[in-house]
Amino acid sequence: MLAIRDLHHYYGGSHILRGVSIDARPGEITTLLGRNGVGKTTLLRCLMGLVTPRAGHIDWNGARLDGLASYERVARGLGYVPQGRDIFPRLSVEENLRVGAARRRSDAIPVQLHELFPILKTMRARRGGDLSGGQQQQLAIGRALMSQPKCLILDEPTEGIQPSIIEEIGRVILRLAKEQGLAILLVEQYYDFAKRIADRYAVMSRGEIVASGPANEMDASNVRALIAV
Repeated sequence: MLAIRDLHHYYGGSHILRGVSIDARPGEITTLLGRNGVGKTTLLRCLMGLVTPRAGHIDWNGARLDGLASYERVARGLGYVPQGRDIFPRLSVEENLRVGAARRRSDAIPVQLHELFPILKTMRARRGGDLSGGQQQQLAIGRALMSQPKCLILDEPTEGIQPSIIEEIGRVILRLAKEQGLAILLVEQYYDFAKRIADRYAVMSRGEIVASGPANEMDASNVRALIAV
């Protein structure tokens, strides 16, 4: 289980994360919702060791991740799909995927990955920058899966994506959790998508978790109003 406890972070004099605690359990999808600028991406960057929190701790399966470099966290089982995808535009689809396996003994692309995203096999020789936004998002998720993570962290994977690809990405995330037992932490702004696939939810506002619980209670807890602009 990924366990985040009492995490604090500052940018200059601004208190960005204010005692954030949240869990992501194997086989479950935990969705973190909130308006822009409330600290969601900062939290994920702390999880991956890209920034260092001022206080609090992060555990994965009972072992502390605090102080580990990003690549060490990946080696421990975390996979990360950043907001904006960050694929390599001049590399081919296949080369982008192999980058994700840089710390594995083999960079062979698993058959299961092409089953999840058939387009990545069809377009394996095409440059990443020539793909559509939805195809790039599938590539970014595929690249993260190349490290064979046990916990997958996704930052707004539906942003700027056409509805048909959103549905496909949703099906893949569900399969990863329910069939492969991954712990999924999904940052999302689209309420309907989040409610449809989540097992549990948490809502951030001004750097704090202001609501959380089982996904089937999201309507009753008026979560939509908490994230409305």
